Amino acid sequence: METSKSYLESVTKQFLYYKTLGEKAMDQLKPEQLFVSINEDTNSIAIIVKHLSGNMLSRWTDFLTSDGEKEWRNRDSEFEETIKTKEELLDIWNKGWDCFFEALNTLKPEQLSDIIYIRNEGHTVFEAINRQLAHYPYHVGQIVFYSKILKEGEWTSLSIPKNSSKNYNTDKFSKDKSRKHFTDEELNKLK
Repeated sequence: METSKSYLESVTKQFLYYKTLGEKAMDQLKPEQLFVSINEDTNSIAIIVKHLSGNMLSRWTDFLTSDGEKEWRNRDSEFEETIKTKEELLDIWNKGWDCFFEALNTLKPEQLSDIIYIRNEGHTVFEAINRQLAHYPYHVGQIVFYSKILKEGEWTSLSIPKNSSKNYNTDKFSKDKSRKHFTDEELNKLK
């Protein structure tokens, strides 16, 4: 049971880390850049945000008692440009993440083995969380990469800056070994 509790704490921190990465990347752009699509086969950051939020709302609303692909979800519409402002984009972003974290934070360790469904396919809660731990960072990575491409001027690194690995590692190895989550320091740097 302690391992299950530790898992929930760990994934919560990891999801918060990726949420913060996405926000810090978007913060480096001018509002109009959030709506740029390089070609017709790419999605703007606004579209990626809309899709992430739609997925989160569908998957995590009543997730223990209803299918994760809700009847009210219109996934195809998530890929239509309808968001008009940065404020609206951030509202949609936060609505999805709030729904997700509310569901995750109410989970009890013993529920990790419960079966939930996504499009009628059974998953343990553990598997469903891991599925999204692959999905959400995938899209956050797109947001970060797109932001780097669109950024005018110097990019503020969200991780170890180029040519700084040696100094970063020297600092890490100069400290005593300790047990902590990798995001503890990383989230503080991103604030």
